[in-house]
Amino acid sequence: MIPLYLAFVTSKPFPEAKCAGIHLSSNGDIYAMTFDQISISRFSTITRISPKALRYYDRKGLLVPAAKDRLTGYRYYTSDQLDLGVKIKTLALLELDIDTIASYLQAEKRGDKARMNSLLEMQQMLISQEISRMERIKELLQEGTEVLMKMALISPVIKEVPALRVLARREQGSIAETIHKLTEELMAIIRSPENQKHRAKLAGPFMVMYHGDEFDLDDADIEVAIPITGPIELKDSGVFAKRLPACRVLSAVHKGSHELLHITYKEMFNCLAQRGLEFQSPARELFLNSPHETQQEELLTEIQLPVKQ
Repeated sequence: MIPLYLAFVTSKPFPEAKCAGIHLSSNGDIYAMTFDQISISRFSTITRISPKALRYYDRKGLLVPAAKDRLTGYRYYTSDQLDLGVKIKTLALLELDIDTIASYLQAEKRGDKARMNSLLEMQQMLISQEISRMERIKELLQEGTEVLMKMALISPVIKEVPALRVLARREQGSIAETIHKLTEELMAIIRSPENQKHRAKLAGPFMVMYHGDEFDLDDADIEVAIPITGPIELKDSGVFAKRLPACRVLSAVHKGSHELLHITYKEMFNCLAQRGLEFQSPARELFLNSPHETQQEELLTEIQLPVKQ
């Protein structure tokens, strides 16, 4: 009996074959191995991993061929590597990235079941978040085009923003995860016993600033800043209490899902161009109500685009 994950990948029937000493029955079961040198094409057929992916795994050191022909460059695997190949295929089907797959296999090698389960639970959480995101998109689509395009409350105005004392942390990463992580870390500092003793308090809505010239949902340069009053004691070198300088901004309030913020951004940049104003990074987003306590259609987000004086 072959392992369940191997049976899963080799469940598609293919004709009776003999290849590199591996005999395959009509239902795909491996019942004999007589020659322990498997070409990349045959290894691909057995594990259902494409040759391109196998070469990638080789470069990453995840699944390195047992031998390579120096003259032809052909890769050869052994029967002992079949289980590893199929494990990698199964984990990839679960949408785990290459680094997480490597961590899982290392934990398995150590017999660290707690770490293995933790990695799978983390992936389950990410999948649940993606399902929620897709459900929101489905709801937006059901609203229809006319309603959809009216969800952004466009009222751009030029205003002066005073200097602001904030607690801030900056990090590179995916937008949703990084904003949540940094916000939790900053709030933990404000709520710590020593800072509550100093009467540190929130003094305004949470703010997110996007640095850099490019915008990437999965790899953005993000700074979360929380306006504060009172003395603040810091132990983390990556967190700063600083003063944001006063600035002139084009401001608009977006009403509705954060998935549609791009609509307001488009209108605001059009407005800048029409007024002959030049944007000065970073853009700011202020959360005027809590995403955790407010329905998507009622969310209010103020977007501030600083302009050059």
